[in-house]
Amino acid sequence: MKNFRWKINLKLLGFTSLFASLITLQTSVSAFPIYAQQAYANPREANGRIACANCHLAQKPVEIEAPQAVLPNTVFEAVVKIPYDLNSKQILASGAKGGLNVGAVVILPEHFKLAPVAQLSKEIKEKNKGVYISPYSSKVENILVVGPISGDKHQEIAFPVLSPDPATDKTVNFLKYPIYVGANRGRGQINPTGEKTNNNAILSATKGEVENIGRAENGDYELNIKNAEGLNVKQTISKTYELNVTKGAKIEINQALTKDPNVGGFGQTETEIVLQSSARIYGYVGITLAIILTQIFLVIKKKQFEKVQASEMNF
Repeated sequence: MKNFRWKINLKLLGFTSLFASLITLQTSVSAFPIYAQQAYANPREANGRIACANCHLAQKPVEIEAPQAVLPNTVFEAVVKIPYDLNSKQILASGAKGGLNVGAVVILPEHFKLAPVAQLSKEIKEKNKGVYISPYSSKVENILVVGPISGDKHQEIAFPVLSPDPATDKTVNFLKYPIYVGANRGRGQINPTGEKTNNNAILSATKGEVENIGRAENGDYELNIKNAEGLNVKQTISKTYELNVTKGAKIEINQALTKDPNVGGFGQTETEIVLQSSARIYGYVGITLAIILTQIFLVIKKKQFEKVQASEMNF
């Protein structure tokens, strides 16, 4: 497959929430849908899986809160919740440990889109201060992305959404529509090239016995492994990892020498929203009032009939 080189520009930085931070990507895989807009016209695959799961392999929970119904041409909030332990630290691309970033993608029904700034209330503007939410692409306004942003301050992200108006767009109907959401916390385990990131457990390069575990000058672990041929194999592991083996341990090839450093993961969920007609609401209220009044009149009529019967018996 022909390789493509994608250079990150300022506009694309707004779309990089769900994946690890890189400067230049050279890829032959259909991965990183937020980085590589050209690879996915729609991040939701035919089987329902959101493509972010291709690189963020761990599964974590995510929640979405949205109104049950909205009126046409109305601004409402879809709140994505991305919970995780705030004490968690992840391994960064540099090998050091740091806080987790979060990001999310919200796939709205067609004709729903990001609410214009002019239509946002002061409360919504204040809530989203420092959060850059943008459409997935210029051709797909109903898919919104955000990030990467600090997870410590943004475990809840409010997406301001503008509902369509059937009065101005005849292709819009008053129906129930699905909303799909995907969100991640932390870095992924796969690079756009298909290679593993350093956010994975370190595996043994050979089968044998751990003869010694030393330390390099910079603090990294140095494992001496004696293989089946009696040769010593040296394997260096960054000090940021936590070893899973001890001196004298028997190990197999590709066995995990460290504990899994990944503390993040990706999750997806969905909900439904009704585009409600105000005429239907007025009609429902009118029918309800008519039924209530009818019941009241029936009760009053019954009381009158009982009084008439009582007076006839006394007579």
